[in-house]
Amino acid sequence: MAENGTLPKAPPRRPVRRVLTAVAGGIALFLVLLILLWNWDWFVPLVDRRASAALHRPVSIAHLHVRLGFTTTVSVDDLQIRQPEGFEKEKELFASAKKATVSVNVWRYITHKGLEVPLIALDTPKGDIVALANGKNNYTFTDPDAKPAPQSSTQPIALPRIGDVVITNGDIRIAMAKLKTDMHVLMHTTPPKGEQDGSIVIDLKGRYAQAPISGHIVGGSLLTLTNSTRPYPIDARLENGPTYVTLRGAIDDPLHFKGTKLVLHFAGPDMSLLYALTGIPIPQTPSYSVSGKLDYTSAHIRFSNFSGKMGSSDIGGTIAVDPQTKPITVDANLYSHHVDLKDLGGFIGAKPGHEESKKTATSDRILPSQPINVPKLNAVNAHLVYKGDRIENKDMPLDNILADITVQDGAIAINKLNFAVGNGTLGLSGALDPAQNGQFKTHFKVDVSRLSIQRLMKATETFKGSGTLGGHITLAATGNSIASLLGNGNGGVTLVVDHGGDVSALLPDLIGLKIGSAILSALGIPDRSDLKCFIADMPLRQGILSTNSLLLMTNNTRTLGGGSVNLKNETLDYHVTTRSTSFNVLSLPGRVNITGPLKSPTIMPGAEIIGRAAATAGLAIAFPPAVLLPTIQFGVGKGSACEDALAQANNAPAAGIKPGSTTGSGAATAQPAHHGKTVSQKPLSRKEVHSVWQQRLKHN
Repeated sequence: MAENGTLPKAPPRRPVRRVLTAVAGGIALFLVLLILLWNWDWFVPLVDRRASAALHRPVSIAHLHVRLGFTTTVSVDDLQIRQPEGFEKEKELFASAKKATVSVNVWRYITHKGLEVPLIALDTPKGDIVALANGKNNYTFTDPDAKPAPQSSTQPIALPRIGDVVITNGDIRIAMAKLKTDMHVLMHTTPPKGEQDGSIVIDLKGRYAQAPISGHIVGGSLLTLTNSTRPYPIDARLENGPTYVTLRGAIDDPLHFKGTKLVLHFAGPDMSLLYALTGIPIPQTPSYSVSGKLDYTSAHIRFSNFSGKMGSSDIGGTIAVDPQTKPITVDANLYSHHVDLKDLGGFIGAKPGHEESKKTATSDRILPSQPINVPKLNAVNAHLVYKGDRIENKDMPLDNILADITVQDGAIAINKLNFAVGNGTLGLSGALDPAQNGQFKTHFKVDVSRLSIQRLMKATETFKGSGTLGGHITLAATGNSIASLLGNGNGGVTLVVDHGGDVSALLPDLIGLKIGSAILSALGIPDRSDLKCFIADMPLRQGILSTNSLLLMTNNTRTLGGGSVNLKNETLDYHVTTRSTSFNVLSLPGRVNITGPLKSPTIMPGAEIIGRAAATAGLAIAFPPAVLLPTIQFGVGKGSACEDALAQANNAPAAGIKPGSTTGSGAATAQPAHHGKTVSQKPLSRKEVHSVWQQRLKHN
């Protein structure tokens, strides 16, 4: 208060207004200058840090461009994403691009209508995708130090709506050590032309699964991938080594697995090479070419109604794959109208096709020694049904084939492998169960039911006669190939010929060697001899096939066999002896020794035959009429040799199973083993053997 008691006057307000005006003007000037001088590159360090943290590897950009609006466009120049920790020695960057542009419809997003990306453009994108032999890779973006996140039951994130995708001069290298793969994926897009949509073009070059790979793939525009109302077209050609694949057609809503209208074609020298492309193990085959329909959904992949050629056989059917199981599940239903069994050799470890390899041609071994591929078996659970309507092979007297095989957890179950021979059947069943060190414990049974001798001998084109072959073959062993299983096996062979047959054709085929004529000649058995009885009862112990009984009787001779066959080293030490069952002139029968490798054994006459031949030659010089004396046999009688052999084969069969009703007429029925119990047999005359044996078999 002033001394005179009056209030002082308020200071004028103009300075405050001036200050406010100056501040406002400064802000306006700043905004103008900011707009005029704004540079989005100021945010480059921030973008680098955020991107590096998100991708867990160094990220850098040279420039940042942003065009704001309802649809905002962001571009970066010279994008570089370096290799993550542990991959610093890689020569190339993990990813790079001269320029990357993304447009986002911001207004649609903030109004909760979903995410829409009208444009993605990549100029000269490059990548280096690497996976090491130890399983470590450079394309996993998770933080190695992060704790596992708790499982969430939230719905999956909806995919954005994508507009135009433009790729120029893309080059992605893919190197996978376990797949033995190092290839480049080159890609670019083409713009629409008139009513024709744009497309993406992909070329492959390099190596895949150790084999050269090249390919050319043309697909619809990437926009079509997200359009569920328009099928996505594809036209692909791929060559992986000698394997050639084409795929043409369209995919319905590929992001949601709605189905396909595709035609797939495979061709190559060996179907086993398809394992690298399909992940499905297939044994070796001869050259093939097949085409069929390819369809897939989220639950299965089907190669259906395919047909083509495999070697000299036709092949067709349907293969269904469930990729969601681990391991994958394969269900194959295959057929052939005409099949050559040589084309199926790879399924038992043999060389498929008609040409033997140099190794096979020069080797003394004949049993397939190709090991069973355990890793491939563990890669799939499969069920295979195969039917061959007609077997086209003049060297094998088989009519058709029916197979039902299951692979489950590395174990193989042969539920059925049947061959028809006339009215008879040759059937195999068994299993291979995994053991240690890649070995398999196995048990097999072969049922020989009423095989027509005439049909068996048809391949020789020299047979006239009748009769049936029946019996069983059993095997239990541990190994990893046909050769090792037989070389370590236990079991036996029990086979019986009911009646009839031309022994000159029968013996070569039963033995399975190309030496039958020489053996018959050495034994002194004349051509066109009528077969009365044949019994082979041979136990197998640790790969050694020995002889309980080997009897062959014709209308005028009786031949007995003895010795062993070593399946470990595929050699034999055997002898057969023939005697006349009646008075006979001009014959030099006796013992014949058969030794050496199974593939090419040595046949040598025994001392008796040599002595008789020498005596004949000497008498021919001294007294010509006496030349006949050493060739005269007075016979050993027709006795009970056949009956005794039949009784032994019935009472204690080497195969462990009685021949049962596997010979004779009527429907074939399997007969179980009698657990070692003997069955008494009444002595029979030779004339009664045939009819009584048939009756007894029917009631076993």
